[in-house]
Amino acid sequence: MQLGVFSISLAVKDIGASRAFYEKFGFKAFGGDASQHWLILKNGDHIIGLFQGMFEKNTLTFNPGWDSNATRVEGFTDVRELQQQLKAQGVQLAVAADETTTGPAFLMAIDPDGNPVLLDQHI
Repeated sequence: MQLGVFSISLAVKDIGASRAFYEKFGFKAFGGDASQHWLILKNGDHIIGLFQGMFEKNTLTFNPGWDSNATRVEGFTDVRELQQQLKAQGVQLAVAADETTTGPAFLMAIDPDGNPVLLDQHI
């Protein structure tokens, strides 16, 4: 199962304070818009998303079709196919992708400890 690039999406209280904190660990802004309360930070292949007021909990995030530079990966597994594979294994989805569509879509499952797992396909 090819899930795409992995990142952690953090539910932060103050995006400026969080950005300053993670910059001390060598992370640099890679994408997003702080004025819209979200930023993507990167250090090598490590990615952290900062989201103020968008998520209730920190979320494990996978992006099918992207590498760590948000560049399209050829031959990736579409999120709808991943959804079918997960459902076949008995995974309950909190949010399901519309399987009648193509292109960008997402699904979300909740792990046994209550952690959201997001598969967020942008292409």
